[in-house]
Amino acid sequence: MARHMITFLPHDRKIEVDDGEILIRAAMETGVHINASCGGEGVCGKCRVIIEQGQVDDGLSERLSPEDIAKGYRLACLAKVRSDLVVRVPVESDVDSAVLNLQASPRHTARIRTFDLNQLKEQGLFIPPVEKKYLELPEPTAQDNIADVSRLLHHLKIEHNEHRLVMDLNVMRTLPDLLRQGNFKVTATIVRPVREDGKNKIVQIESGDTTDQNLAVAMDIGTTTIYGEVLDLNSGEVLSNYGDFNAQISYGEDVISRIVFSEKTNGLATLQTKVIETVNKVLGQIIKKAGIGRDEITTITLAGNSTMTQLLLGITPQYLRRAPYVPASNFYPPFAAADVGIDLAAHAIALVYPGVASYVGGDIVAGVMGSGMYRSDKLTLFMDIGTNAEIVIGNKDWMVCTAASAGPAFEGGGVTFGMRAARGAIEDFSIDLMTLEPMIMTIGNVRPKGICGSGLITIVARLFEAGVIDNRGKFNQALGLDRIRQREGVWEYVLVWQDATQIDRDISITEPDIDNLIRAKGAMYSAAQTLLEEVGLTIGDIEEVILAGGFGSYIDLEKAMTIGLLPEVDPNHVTYLGNSSLLGAKMSSFTNRLRRDVGEVVRMMTNFELAETPSYMDHYMGALFIPHTDLGAFPRLAARLELLKGVNR
Repeated sequence: MARHMITFLPHDRKIEVDDGEILIRAAMETGVHINASCGGEGVCGKCRVIIEQGQVDDGLSERLSPEDIAKGYRLACLAKVRSDLVVRVPVESDVDSAVLNLQASPRHTARIRTFDLNQLKEQGLFIPPVEKKYLELPEPTAQDNIADVSRLLHHLKIEHNEHRLVMDLNVMRTLPDLLRQGNFKVTATIVRPVREDGKNKIVQIESGDTTDQNLAVAMDIGTTTIYGEVLDLNSGEVLSNYGDFNAQISYGEDVISRIVFSEKTNGLATLQTKVIETVNKVLGQIIKKAGIGRDEITTITLAGNSTMTQLLLGITPQYLRRAPYVPASNFYPPFAAADVGIDLAAHAIALVYPGVASYVGGDIVAGVMGSGMYRSDKLTLFMDIGTNAEIVIGNKDWMVCTAASAGPAFEGGGVTFGMRAARGAIEDFSIDLMTLEPMIMTIGNVRPKGICGSGLITIVARLFEAGVIDNRGKFNQALGLDRIRQREGVWEYVLVWQDATQIDRDISITEPDIDNLIRAKGAMYSAAQTLLEEVGLTIGDIEEVILAGGFGSYIDLEKAMTIGLLPEVDPNHVTYLGNSSLLGAKMSSFTNRLRRDVGEVVRMMTNFELAETPSYMDHYMGALFIPHTDLGAFPRLAARLELLKGVNR
């Protein structure tokens, strides 16, 4: 794809973008503010820019007069880049270059770390835990009339060097007929043990050669959503994927509320039924999208937090929330998926990721495995950002972990206009330091209808830098802005006026919204501080940060550091895994080596219960400010705020 260089004047900032990129997104990426409030749909007409050199497609609107168009004016939210450009952004004549350079900083997003199957192959680790072996057996005769099972096992040993084989009774029941129906040409499906001294289990016999159909499913059992993928274990290809909301949401948005519900009459059975319903719905979709038969799937690898895992398996989670916070088990044996109601064939084996403690479950262990931090020399901070925020710190020699109840703010919950990351969600925001007018981008470039988690972080950070809110998240009422107002006793800043929204009312951010975010980010940052202090280290010792969760790679790292969610580190040392739970489940499906490493990793992870760690509350109280009471831990931000003093009113 062609790439084009854009120069924004009078800022004198440059950025290279793909052909067809929307101009306003390029401006946002490079830190150039353009007034815009409609999210990118072209209805507000505020994002007027002048194309001084180069070519764009579209960008025209009834908001522009013929005279404006003749002068080169276009709407940045509609204009598509088709060549190198020189773009002038109209600004007030008395805004000097110093202010322009402070208007906004270029966006820093985390490097996306993806699953590298080739690396597994190069290391000789692409050995899936499930393999198929084709056999053409000699038919029995009067002279060779050994038992069918013995015949099969004998030839698997001779032709494929397969040893320590076992077979369940249900497979034995099908074997005689299948052998004769297929003229003794059959395929045996073998599941490898986790322990090297374990038995190889024959779980299915099929007539003919089906070795080209070796399929598995990886699935993340999340508190909010459940995601699944169909995997081709021969090629390593993902054949399909799909996600849906966990039907348990109706009984509580967080794990604590679900545990409480599970203690009611029939509560546990209800929650298990609901999660299995969602699992089967996701399975149905990915099987349909992949164009395969349900009976072609041999294994399903599941990863979820401790509560979700126990609810899935029908095990009471009530003791997870009571001191001393004890899970039913950290390890679960393989079992037939159909035994818990998962709609797969009888031979399909379910493999459940082990957990560490009551609130550090298999999803986090899967993330640690997927990230590879357990093989790294670097001191790494792993953060899974969500309602139940989990943190792991360590390297190949040791790891400590904990969980902090951050609340739903990162996922749009507890926020007046909060929503999950979907079309129409405000995902990015900038503010003019002189006029304090906003620049808003939405997912899908449509009129706004709410605020997603990454958008909330950026909004609060920008408002703080502009002096619209103080370090406690309170609005500066002395500014006299019409956007800052009190409604029903609550102070708010209007992000989008009613006529530019999808919901026929103003979209605003309130002081309680900001307070919810401050509490959420404070829980995460102070949890990391606490873990480090317990092992004699500090935030400054962190060498690498790995992020996981539903934010997406679009989160602005600098803004996450501005509010004190992340420690102030070089953005180049931050990577993003996405759904790390699903990644770990996928990797375990492709390599038996990873499954064998899991047990050792779990045993090397030391859990800290924050409720039982006295220093946590002290750290938490210090983190209930933007960015923190200790501004010395954020030197880059402190320097920026000093420069902004001369600009902010």
